Amino acid sequence: MTRSLEVSQADAPGDLVELGRITGAYGIRGWVKIQPYAAGSEALLKTTTWWLCPPAAPAVDGGRSDLSKARSIKVEKSRTQGSNIVASLAGTDDRTRAERLRGHTIWVSRASFPAPEEDEYYWVDLIGCTLYGEQEGQSVLLGVVEGVMDNGIHAVLRIVRQTLDEHGAPSPLLDAKGRAIETLVPFVAAHVHTVDLENRRLDSNWPADF
Repeated sequence: MTRSLEVSQADAPGDLVELGRITGAYGIRGWVKIQPYAAGSEALLKTTTWWLCPPAAPAVDGGRSDLSKARSIKVEKSRTQGSNIVASLAGTDDRTRAERLRGHTIWVSRASFPAPEEDEYYWVDLIGCTLYGEQEGQSVLLGVVEGVMDNGIHAVLRIVRQTLDEHGAPSPLLDAKGRAIETLVPFVAAHVHTVDLENRRLDSNWPADF
């Protein structure tokens, strides 16, 4: 009698964050190998429940996976293996079962993330924040954080530039071809000096005309 994969079909919470992808089996005892996304390793290693979304799940909401297909699974053990993470999941006790999970994306509830250290931030919390810079010593709107990248030394904010219209409302700053203008800002204390997640605002000394 074979044992089924111990994956719960409970409704997925609304605050799931995609942190990695299963790339295959690791060893012969059912462990899986995970490619974590940038800055996702700590949350993966310190949480004991992951939500797995199959690779065939159709995209909805502008590319977001259909999380109605996601299923929770208990993480029994996990550790780093080079740049990857390897983990033992409940019910995957041989290589065949582990291989069946290849391509699944891994999601974790934001509420279960471990608390960050002082002056450390989860990248997912920075996305959507408004960044302000400086112009002639005054604080000015630069734009909204669209994404965060790692250049190997520090994090870099990808900013979609904005300007204020005649009514004082933010609107996209476009180039001559009507495309949104983006800029990259190093996420280091020397430039981004204030992070106010409650108000979704970042303040920096980054020049508006850079």
